[in-house]
Amino acid sequence: MRYGEAGSLANLSVQDPRQVKLERTAGKNDPPLVAHVFPTFAVGGAQMRFAAIANHFGPAFRHIVVSLDGNQACRDLLRGDLGVSFPAVAGPKNAMLANARRYRRLLRDWRPDVLVTCNWGAIEFALANLLPVTRHLHVVDGFGPEERSSQIPRRVLIRRLALARTPVVLPSRTLVRIAAEVWKLPRRVIHYVPNGIDLARFAAAAAAQRGTGETVIGTVAALRPEKNIARLLRAAAPLPGRRLVIVGDGPERDALTDLARTLGMADRVSFAGYRQDTPDFYARFDLFALSSDTEQMPLSVIEAMASGLPVVATDVGDIRLMVAAENAPFIAPPGDAAFGAALSALAGDPGLRRRIGQANLAKARRDFDQAAMFAAHGALWRGSAAAP
Repeated sequence: MRYGEAGSLANLSVQDPRQVKLERTAGKNDPPLVAHVFPTFAVGGAQMRFAAIANHFGPAFRHIVVSLDGNQACRDLLRGDLGVSFPAVAGPKNAMLANARRYRRLLRDWRPDVLVTCNWGAIEFALANLLPVTRHLHVVDGFGPEERSSQIPRRVLIRRLALARTPVVLPSRTLVRIAAEVWKLPRRVIHYVPNGIDLARFAAAAAAQRGTGETVIGTVAALRPEKNIARLLRAAAPLPGRRLVIVGDGPERDALTDLARTLGMADRVSFAGYRQDTPDFYARFDLFALSSDTEQMPLSVIEAMASGLPVVATDVGDIRLMVAAENAPFIAPPGDAAFGAALSALAGDPGLRRRIGQANLAKARRDFDQAAMFAAHGALWRGSAAAP
């Protein structure tokens, strides 16, 4: 499993959001109650990071988790002994002010010690707390395809209004720049907290399994349009004797399977689907490829580095800053030609792959251990974080 160990489903599910109030008043000395609002609690980077942090702290915090689209798939990654409730909360589209008023009533009922909202999809909960009901944090991991190239002016203004006085947690330097220069948020509210992982799990698996002889190009990504797995298929198609393993699932799977067949490479592509044993897959890759149109600080790149892999990726978000200097020439401008050239060059040079993989492993150990991430988020949840 990714981001740390997970047990059975969390031990409490509340369907009526008003019932969460009863949980809050059960004891005078209860641990802090943190209300987390996600556009979706499907398995993804932000959700897995929360699961890892919550699992790490265990009973030191209690949690309310709101999934605005009703998808709670990431519950499987939470420890079974956590105090977590999942109120059913939804709001109609294009009703921002009405939703914010309703969410404000819920916050008054729940009385959390802190509200943590995630990304644009949770902004209505941020607006609900504009006149503070409770302490508020906002976490930004990136943007949807509609804001890949530029920020939507209306959203910029709403972010500026809703977030001007709340700590905003950002895992990438690119996002820090956008928050300061585009959203015009005060520097005092901006917190740069890089993502981290359990490095040892990935390194141990890689040491035990790599070296089967066949050159394997691998990726771990949700099969969504912005990940542009089609670009990776087109880049791998002219590389004879190279196998491609795609770990992940999503709405693009059928179209990608058809494309692999059209490209004449169906026998060289494996669609593994969503898997929790990702360290074992990284251990069998010879290089990692990420063909996304938009990213910020992708966990999959950190996991690949921790597995001792070289990375071929599009030059989006912080990826060029994340990898070792030796890997930088293989971070290509978004586009089929440049990405295909980088993939071909690295796929054909096993000695270079090994050298870059070792450099990436050393950088991952230096920069991306999860202990620092746990400490930063725990301090923010408690309200004890130092000024950014």
